[in-house]
Formats: sequence, C-alpha cells, structure tokens
Amino acid sequence: MQTKPVRIGTRGSALALAQAHETRDRIQAAHGDAAPEIEIVVIKTTGDAILDRPLSEAGGKGLFTKEIEEALLDKRIDLAVHSAKDMPTVLPDGLALTAFLPREDVRDAFISPKAKTLMELPEGAVVGSSSLRRQSLIKRLRPDIDVVTFRGNVQSRLKKLEDGVVDATLLANAGLRRLGMAHIITSLIELEDFLPAVGQGAITIESRIEDQETLALLAPIHDADTAVALGAERAFLFELDGSCRTPIAGHATLKDGTLSFKGMILKTDGSEVHDIAREGPVVDAVAIGAECGRILKERGGPDFFAHL
Repeated sequence: MQTKPVRIGTRGSALALAQAHETRDRIQAAHGDAAPEIEIVVIKTTGDAILDRPLSEAGGKGLFTKEIEEALLDKRIDLAVHSAKDMPTVLPDGLALTAFLPREDVRDAFISPKAKTLMELPEGAVVGSSSLRRQSLIKRLRPDIDVVTFRGNVQSRLKKLEDGVVDATLLANAGLRRLGMAHIITSLIELEDFLPAVGQGAITIESRIEDQETLALLAPIHDADTAVALGAERAFLFELDGSCRTPIAGHATLKDGTLSFKGMILKTDGSEVHDIAREGPVVDAVAIGAECGRILKERGGPDFFAHL
C-alpha cells in the first residue's frame, strides 16, 4: 500500500468537495488501517471562473476538467473526483475513468415557492436553469413559461430563487442529497417526463492509466453496475458528439443481467424531439448505447443541431 499521501484533485464548490470527501471516506473505510494519508487539493477550473454566459457558448464540458486533468498528467495529484455528467466523452491520452461510486437517484428536483410541480406553475412564470437539456425539456412540457439561463453553484442559484429573480429552478436530486439539502426540494420530476443527463447522479474517478498503485487503491470502492450503465450512456453521447452545447438525455439501468436504455435528443426550444428505448444483455452495454446514438443521429438528420 502507498506510504506517501494520496492527493485527490477536485473543484472547490461545496458539491465537488462533498464528492471528494465521500471518495476519501470510502477509500479509508475499504482499506482500514492500511489506508494511506489522503490530501484533498482544490483546483479552480475555467468553468468555475465563467459566470457571465452559458457554458455552451464558452466551450462546453471540458471547461470543468481541463485544469484538473493537467494536474493529473503533471503528477501534482493522483486522482480526480468528478460529477460523471461533467466529463467529456474523449479524455486526454494517458487518463481514464478508472472507478465509479454507487449511483444516487438520477431524477431532477423541482424547487419553487410558487408551485408544487413544474406543471402547476402559472402561465408566464420564469424558471432558471443552466442546462440546455433541462431548458429544452421544460419548454417541451410548458411552452407557456419563460426559461432563463441560471449560472452559479447550488447556493448562489438558491439565493437567486429566494430573491425572486426566478419563480422556480431545477437541480439534480443527487447533488442536493450529497449536500444534505434534500429538505429544500419541492417535488421530484419522474423519469417518464424528464430524462436525466448522461451520467447524472454518478461520481467518477479519473486517474493515470499506468498508475497501478492508484488503480489498486480504487478497486475496492468501484461499483461495477454504475460503470456498465455509464458505459452505455457515454457511448450514446459519443455517437452524438454530445456536450453542454447539445440538449441530450440518456439513462441506462441494469436488472437481472439485462441493460435497459432510453435516450433522447431535443431542439433547444423543445419543438422537436426524437427518443429511443432498447434492451439487451449487460455485456453489450456499450454497443447498445452506441447503436441508440447512431439511430437518433440519423433520425435527427445533419441539420438537427445546426441552430446551436
């Protein structure tokens, strides 16, 4: 076992730190007295610094990972803890997603002092969200309400809601639960109405492929079912060349050796939607996700995302 401190790289938001602490605690519990000393290293990313415009205009998902991955490659940290939904489908050479923690509830949470559910909001209400997927799904379900871009961490978004800047917002249930804030949720939106982002609810750990010590450290905390589900979802996203700039939803579940996958692509105004559902053996998870991505890409046609 390692004798030098293990350095975990993470963003500095409350949620990112909660995820890094969970990873540290799981490693220490898994290895007991043999666990190494663990240091959490906060790294500010480009995405954290950009608050004045949508990430879709600034470069997409890689904005939350670039500086952390540079620290990994430079060996300033040994592993990085990420929200899986923030991860691009193509990683830098030498790095890989080498562990997944057990997945949390993937549903989106509706938060509002004005209504119990999204469908009960009055006509003309204003909903804030930074996610193109959420914005598109809201417009699909409620074309009569206004959706505005809403940047910032969980706490700053809730402050805007409290100040009346918007009438409601949507956040990931998983993140709120990890922050101990599930009590603020007005209601949860069921998957039948609101398919989650690829990777939503999952924490993933990125490390150097050749770093056998870190791989051995992570092995006992790796959740194989989450990895299989995310393999399908990320293959789906890869085929669609998906990022923060494209409204894409995808979710895979496992039961009795069978993987069930649902995927969706939307136009940003919610006016056009293509969805798909497939099942197959768990061993074919990546192939199932990739096939679904290819089918939806063909259905949408070459101009489907041209307006983005």
